[in-house]
Amino acid sequence: MPVSFKRGVYHFNEERNFDFQLNRIIMWDGGRIEDIVPISQKIHNSETWKTELIKLGEQAEEEGRTENAIAYYRMSEFFMYDGDPDKKKYYKKATDMFYEFYREYFTNGTVEQFQVSYEEVKLPVMHVKPVGERKDIILLHGGNDSYYEEFFFPMLYLAENGFEVYLFEGPGQGGVMRLQGKHFTHEWEKPVKAILDYFHLEDVTIIGASLGGMLAPRAAAFEKRISRVIAWSVFPNFQEVILGGPTIEDKKQMKLVQFCIRFRLKGLINLAMEKAAKKSEVIRWGLRHGMYAYEADSAYDYAVKMDRYQMIDVADQITQDVLIAGASKDHFIDYKTVSEEIDALTNVRSLTFRLFTEKEDACNHCNCGNVKLTFDTFMNWIMQMKANNR
Repeated sequence: MPVSFKRGVYHFNEERNFDFQLNRIIMWDGGRIEDIVPISQKIHNSETWKTELIKLGEQAEEEGRTENAIAYYRMSEFFMYDGDPDKKKYYKKATDMFYEFYREYFTNGTVEQFQVSYEEVKLPVMHVKPVGERKDIILLHGGNDSYYEEFFFPMLYLAENGFEVYLFEGPGQGGVMRLQGKHFTHEWEKPVKAILDYFHLEDVTIIGASLGGMLAPRAAAFEKRISRVIAWSVFPNFQEVILGGPTIEDKKQMKLVQFCIRFRLKGLINLAMEKAAKKSEVIRWGLRHGMYAYEADSAYDYAVKMDRYQMIDVADQITQDVLIAGASKDHFIDYKTVSEEIDALTNVRSLTFRLFTEKEDACNHCNCGNVKLTFDTFMNWIMQMKANNR
């Protein structure tokens, strides 16, 4: 049966990140809107998120709705604090259920799985061959908080349309961090090199989602076996993303914090971030999770480290065709910061910016309200670039 995707952007919760993640459950992870609506207003903090999503998972599992249960168990751990034993428990429960529920794809050879050695860990890879003649080879990965099972059906959709796909998790992602304990690296070219070497790949397109919109171009700056880059989110600099926002007040605050970082005013930044975390549960979670995922000892250390996660400082080394995909109502990133990337990408072969909009149901982060349109756009761009460079 051909892969199909849901479409729509819904308003569930006043807190923007809770609202987006509830949309994500439906659009990417296999949840149902009729389950989400009744619990959406009950979510006020990390604890209520965890409680309500676990309840939904248990109910779905009891009723034999395994696809829904996987979605709810997986996302129940999203806002759990690192160190909570339930975080690993429900991550593992969701992934175990996933591989059991979709086992036919693996047993009939549609999807192959590999473990690629990288430093002291193994990077998990799913591989699908194209239906019909191969149009291109795609290397696909997520970002700051993704797990690669989330891209299972987009991967199959690409294969249906003639693309060979290698979908992988790198350091800091999915089971590589949760189960193997390998945290993020800004030097994304290193895990990418491991994948390219293992499978002897040349002339590939890399697609990186969310933070991957920075990681994928960064890898391309150093790895010329990548011929085309799709930055599936505007993402010039992670420090700017976590400190800034779309309003003038956000911009002023970011400049002030950057001033404090420049002059190493560690105590001042720690105090300011502590106050912000007390006012916002999502900031509190984001700070604690960020410090864990990026191995930072304090809010100051985290903010400093995030400046390494940028593509601007290596942008002049990116020589490939580049597509940047933005979202007009992205709650994480002001799409207008794409101007920084455009100004910095001085040596690319070609540069395309595609802004997805509210009328397309693709205005939210990573355009998750309209996955089909997003991937159709990506595939069309790839074919156009290949035709242009024959």
